Amino acid sequence: MKYATIGTSWITQSYIKAAKHTGLWELDAVFSRQETSAKEFAATFGVEKYYTDLTALAADKDVVAVYIASPNALHYEQSKQMLLAGKHVICEKPATVTKEEYLELKALADEKDLVYMEAIMSLHVPAFQTLQENLQKIGKIANANFRFCQLSSKYPALKQGSVPNIFNPALCTGALMDLGVYNLYLIAALYGEPKAIISSSHFLHTGADDTTSAILQYDHFLVTLICSKIAQGYAPSEIVGDEGTLTIESISQLTGMQLHDPVHDTTTELIESVVDRTEIMSHEARTFYQLIADGKDNKTYEQLHKTATLVRSLCDTIRKQNNFTF
Repeated sequence: MKYATIGTSWITQSYIKAAKHTGLWELDAVFSRQETSAKEFAATFGVEKYYTDLTALAADKDVVAVYIASPNALHYEQSKQMLLAGKHVICEKPATVTKEEYLELKALADEKDLVYMEAIMSLHVPAFQTLQENLQKIGKIANANFRFCQLSSKYPALKQGSVPNIFNPALCTGALMDLGVYNLYLIAALYGEPKAIISSSHFLHTGADDTTSAILQYDHFLVTLICSKIAQGYAPSEIVGDEGTLTIESISQLTGMQLHDPVHDTTTELIESVVDRTEIMSHEARTFYQLIADGKDNKTYEQLHKTATLVRSLCDTIRKQNNFTF
């Protein structure tokens, strides 16, 4: 199945490799606003077609689907343009900034019988099923703590006076939208909608949040999250039950997962700490293909959208509580 990409960052390169790994996708064209970068990116992956005009890409009849990995602020308009042109869309998280935008694009995709999907690695890897199966072994949940603190490679440039895209609120970025989405996705997928949220954010001089934390209240337990882009964290995330604890080193990839049994004083490694990134991302590319090929009228598609909608709603609440500028 032929597809095109929008964006030329490292994540786009990773997705192209992952899609190729599945044996199901054929890269047909790439898009970048600058001709030089578009041409170079196309050459890197051995494709002849490159675009600097989204209208021209939308009109390309050979392209069946589009992978979008542009700045967050552009996701909504670009996704809408591709859906209107009759193309299936998989868009990097966050697929949209607001819940309203997301629901609009979902309705548009349904109207045109297209697949619209948010690219989120953690829900598609086999490790997610492993996590669900082993949750039954830890008893009644007391609390869960999801951490994603990753020092941004762009932070030195920020300290030197530049404003990299990832720290520019005009592009709807920052710790919550870049990292916290992973935390919220796992929380939403495992536990559903909370009864209440209490959150707090710390902001850089640019106006973007560098750190955001939240407490989500459920009927019988609490879930906390913290995400930061200005410091590197090493403590694993954990789900604590009265009969055991699950720890997860990477919240985005679900790697480094261990099951701890305090009664027998044992630790079982469920998922290795290092798993090839191409292999990890290939699962979302495979799901996207299968939804298109087999038809989206199934429980998987609707569950993905239910979770994505809840994540958008949780992000909206946290941003509102902390007076984000977008």
